Amino acid sequence: MLYVDPPSVPSRGRLWSHLVSDVSYAELHAFAEALGLPRRGFDRDHYDVPAERVPMAVWLGARPVSSREIVRLLRAADLRRPKPRAVPAPARPGDAEIAPTRPGDAGISPGSRVPG
Repeated sequence: MLYVDPPSVPSRGRLWSHLVSDVSYAELHAFAEALGLPRRGFDRDHYDVPAERVPMAVWLGARPVSSREIVRLLRAADLRRPKPRAVPAPARPGDAEIAPTRPGDAGISPGSRVPG
């Protein structure tokens, strides 16, 4: 089954919805193609759908649900792919030896000119 939430995400001067499948990504891609959505509209586990295409998605068979229900359905189907969390870069040898400098450090007073 395919699901679409109400258009509520503003971007590039438009409102956008999310289209998901609770069966497979193959079903989602096939439906998106029938709806005329470009593949670049696929974002990890859903398609971004401009508000003006939502009525057509519903006409083609997508069921309107809330945004919360979209997430619940993806998790229940084990199709949720959350954004990766930012991981800090690993420390490199010597990083701890380099301390940031501020005006006033190493004899440089604020407002003074540093030769260079």
